[in-house]
Amino acid sequence: MFRLPIELFLALRYLRPKRTFVSAITLICVIGVMLGVAVLIIVISVMTGFDQQLRDKIIGFNAHLKVYHGDGLIRDYPEVVRTIQKHAEVVAASPFVLGQVMVKTQPLEGRPKVMAPVVRGCSPDPIQEAKISSIPSSLVSGTFDLSGSGVLVGKAFARKMGLQVGDLIAIFSVATMERMEQSRQDGEESAVLPDDYEVRGIFDVGYYEYNELFVVTSLANAQKLYGLDDSVHGIIVNVKDPERALVMRRELGKILGPDFVISTWMEDNGDILEALVVEKQVMFYLLFFIMIVAAFGITSAMITFVVQKTREIGVLKALGATNGQVLWLFLSQGLFVGVTGVVAGYFLGLLAVAYRNEFLHFMRRITGFQLFPESIYNFRDLPARVVPGDLAIICGASLVICVVAGLIPAWNASRLKPVEALRHE
Repeated sequence: MFRLPIELFLALRYLRPKRTFVSAITLICVIGVMLGVAVLIIVISVMTGFDQQLRDKIIGFNAHLKVYHGDGLIRDYPEVVRTIQKHAEVVAASPFVLGQVMVKTQPLEGRPKVMAPVVRGCSPDPIQEAKISSIPSSLVSGTFDLSGSGVLVGKAFARKMGLQVGDLIAIFSVATMERMEQSRQDGEESAVLPDDYEVRGIFDVGYYEYNELFVVTSLANAQKLYGLDDSVHGIIVNVKDPERALVMRRELGKILGPDFVISTWMEDNGDILEALVVEKQVMFYLLFFIMIVAAFGITSAMITFVVQKTREIGVLKALGATNGQVLWLFLSQGLFVGVTGVVAGYFLGLLAVAYRNEFLHFMRRITGFQLFPESIYNFRDLPARVVPGDLAIICGASLVICVVAGLIPAWNASRLKPVEALRHE
């Protein structure tokens, strides 16, 4: 028959609720540890989710590598694309044109609206473009039709400009501006008209900045807008493993030669990705002070236990209990509080992460206030990603802090002499 060690049996007996002040302190300590662990799990999971989803959105829209020529334009781009695609780890490569334009709406009534988005020229074939970006699969209205004068606009851009599928927009390009400037220099009074385009589709790639700032058209249209003839600004490349982008840059650099410059998705978005990593680390260290506060609660509770049980300690030592047994008796109390709080906080944290968006939507309905505005955070919903390694660090470190918090009171209890303990009032 299994029997508990005497010190563990007494520790559990001392922790049994008796509606006393000490029991209340014990409950408060457990709640403190539970909340500390839950808050850490929630915050770290959300920060990790931010980082992962941001990476996915950036990669989905911008591809993994961008190849430029030192002169600014790539003229023989079909040959360069074929050379890049010969590499075994390259999934797809496609030329692009990227630059800022001015867009003006053409409403039937009211004043037109003007914005200066970035136009992106890409392949008009949705199957080919799907290998490079997530735009073909992100359409919320219309179709991926870039033939003729067709364009695609982001959801946020369409909302701000009041656009729908089928509306016409006027695009003032760099070439248009140059023709207007040349006309003035030549002393001519003739007006240079912008190019008219039709909105064929509206996309939502899940990242507010891209939905607001980008207009997509065919490569031929973008070349015309920028007066590039048969040249392009660069070539975007997708590889099998995005994390090997730096390695692929070196390998493609050797193949293409020194005239070409290659950038990775990490470098193009390094500032914001690095900021998220630093913020996650800072939040982890700051929130761990919650656990330290909970540890002080455990220490105070253990001190109260020792003071109240001083005579019992004397009796135990008089009956032959060793210093180690007394130490383990009180240390196991701190361990019990830590384990209970960590386990409760673990499940509470995972539950909160699972229903985070439902809670946000509920609070939005109740208060009418957006706790997570898409225009600020660039995401529709609150992202989260639970990493087993993070959970292990949070729970393991919290448990160690709880045990260490009870070590000093338990050590003092083990050092009490039987005669002094029995004389204690």
